Amino acid sequence: MQLSPELDNFFEKELSQQAEKRKAAVEFIKIVNDLWFDKSIELLLFRNQLMDINVSQVLNLQEYARKFVNKPINIHSTLAIANEIAKLNILPSRIDIGKLAYEHVLEEDKHESCAHFVRSKLADILKQSDGSIVPKDVILYGFGRIGRLLARELMLHAGRGEQLRLRAIVTRDVINEESLEKRAALLRHDSVHGAFPGTVVVDAEKGALIIDGTTVFMISSDQPDTIDYIKYGINDALVIDNSGAFRTEGALGRHLKSAGTSKVLLTAPGKGIPNIVYGVNHEDFNHEDKNVWSAASCTTNAITPILKIIEDNLVVSTGHIETIHSYTNDQNLVDNMHNKYRRGRAAAVNMVITETGAGKAVSKAIPSLEGKLTSNAIRVPVPNGSLAILNLNLKNKTSIDEVNNLIKKYSIEGNLVEQIKFSMNNELVSSDIVGAPTPAIFDSPATIVSKDGKNVVLYVWYDNEFGYSRQVIRLAKYVANVRRFRYY
Repeated sequence: MQLSPELDNFFEKELSQQAEKRKAAVEFIKIVNDLWFDKSIELLLFRNQLMDINVSQVLNLQEYARKFVNKPINIHSTLAIANEIAKLNILPSRIDIGKLAYEHVLEEDKHESCAHFVRSKLADILKQSDGSIVPKDVILYGFGRIGRLLARELMLHAGRGEQLRLRAIVTRDVINEESLEKRAALLRHDSVHGAFPGTVVVDAEKGALIIDGTTVFMISSDQPDTIDYIKYGINDALVIDNSGAFRTEGALGRHLKSAGTSKVLLTAPGKGIPNIVYGVNHEDFNHEDKNVWSAASCTTNAITPILKIIEDNLVVSTGHIETIHSYTNDQNLVDNMHNKYRRGRAAAVNMVITETGAGKAVSKAIPSLEGKLTSNAIRVPVPNGSLAILNLNLKNKTSIDEVNNLIKKYSIEGNLVEQIKFSMNNELVSSDIVGAPTPAIFDSPATIVSKDGKNVVLYVWYDNEFGYSRQVIRLAKYVANVRRFRYY
């Protein structure tokens, strides 16, 4: 069948428009990369990372942004704003260009030009005369699921090396060519998160992995207080302990006895140390006053931002948290003995009820919730991607629209924009949230509110590996005092 001239012209017009969009996306990607590598300025789109993504991903993110704020945001307007940012002499910073594009639509008639708009919005950053940051050496103590994701992220976002610098990784195995090759293979390939987009080369003579051209020493030790990091050229380092072997202040403090260290960050709940959900309670503790920190758990990081919003606005009377959690290497692959009941049953073929301390842990970040929440967990046969169900009784009446609008508001502005992604997707499933950089993905279509408005059931997804790792890095930057200026 031959198309009518009208339809044929319409099709040609669509092709032309799509080509222009893709050309604009290519130019946008170049500006994003130039800003990052030349000026240490990182652009994001509603907290979505823009480094190392392709043209189609850029256009998909633009479409997400347009639907998210229900405003005519497009690649051309975003490109125009990026061009103006590139012209400015801005200190190292992190700028959400999605928020800027959204505000430009709202305020366009108040500004004589796009350049005037960008300058007015970034005035506070432009006023800063000293943006100097002293880089921090980082040591990963342990190299399991979280350790490898941290290594990937630290290397992929190293930029000019002005913030966190991965210098060494400590494991218990003997360091030789065979063990280095095995560690390198695990870093290059990941069954859940895919291939590492960088390069990993083994240097057996140095006892190191050369990751993206940068030497990262592999050190063998099971005693955290006996390593001389200075001989590797490492000084004043932050140790990120992801081994799971040490949980108390005393045990973690052993890291500080090794030459070349100054701070310790645990990637698990800790005892007797600050348990931090970055974005919620990190400012309760001065980074200069404490040397040992905990990033709490992946579940605590997922539910605490949402609970803070509900507590601050609607007030929680009581509640129960049920976590549907992917299986972990703590469980058995086949039925076998385990020191905890049920976890001995084969992880990939069973749903397993087990305990979680997330309900109690929340009160460390939000003291007003002390004693109000119970919690439990069900491990399920997926390797990554988890879901927390928050069943909350409230003091103040509410509605589905009010709850969803509250969460959406906080996901766009305020102190929790890095912690919450607001999903409007009716088809969201666990595999869709793998790789999400926020610790909490709020499933707005699933929200339930009782008829009397005093009970809500909220569904919060989280990538218990990657989303949590991003929170660890945010906290690491705070602890190490290498945070850049931000516009969110």
